[in-house]
Amino acid sequence: MRRAALFLLLTSVLANGQELRWENSYDQPLDFKCPPGQSISYIKSEHHNHHEDRLWEFGCKDTFNSGSDCFLSPYANDFDQPFTFVCPPHHFMAGMSSYHNNKHEDRRWQFYCCRSNGHCTANCEWTTYVNWFDEYFHWNVPNQNYLVGAESYHDNKHEDRRWRYKYCVQKSC
Repeated sequence: MRRAALFLLLTSVLANGQELRWENSYDQPLDFKCPPGQSISYIKSEHHNHHEDRLWEFGCKDTFNSGSDCFLSPYANDFDQPFTFVCPPHHFMAGMSSYHNNKHEDRRWQFYCCRSNGHCTANCEWTTYVNWFDEYFHWNVPNQNYLVGAESYHDNKHEDRRWRYKYCVQKSC
């Protein structure tokens, strides 16, 4: 009996710890930035029909070994509108920011881009869409590659977005 109670306690602690990894709550702003010198390594997201919104989680990986120059982009979209955003040449995506609007059941997005002298991008590719509407997804930036862009479109029937990402290899320049 004590083992079962301990198992349930540990399971709930682990489950609660997992929930704490989301960077936002439903309908709340999202503002995520990797630590200096890093860029986004993975993106997880979960859509909930009741909230008509997504929770987001990000991972980071070392990208620059020296100081980097970063900026937050202007908004890439209006509510319910598609967008394609790519950081300027030789910049890497190190964060994302958005806010939700209940009337539109959508988010407006900004992206945090960084660069460092001597680090350039090459051999860039777009993924196919990484999710269907109303679907959980977990996308890893491929090994030896770095995130540089995002594209998304919104569907009013599902009140959700589909996503695809652009990534590049890093080379010296």
